[in-house]
Amino acid sequence: MSRTDFPIHLQDKIFEIRYAADEVSEIISYFPFSEHEKQEISQILDSESFDKFRTIFTDSVTDDEWNETKAQIKKKFHDELFDIDNFPKS
Repeated sequence: MSRTDFPIHLQDKIFEIRYAADEVSEIISYFPFSEHEKQEISQILDSESFDKFRTIFTDSVTDDEWNETKAQIKKKFHDELFDIDNFPKS
């Protein structure tokens, strides 16, 4: 399966990229991308009609806010996902 390479400033904001038939089918980010970032992604994908963007959090954050908190957010999210198997089952 062919993977798409994004510049680090976009990769950093992406939680997951989903593929279907060797093409990007969906991009899930921590916070919503700006319109400029969406356009940049569409150009990289060579698809002006790409619009399958989803986010984990709905709040919009500035680049400064993201840079200040991204390590904490990623660590917390990563820890909670990997700890999910350790939760007692009801």
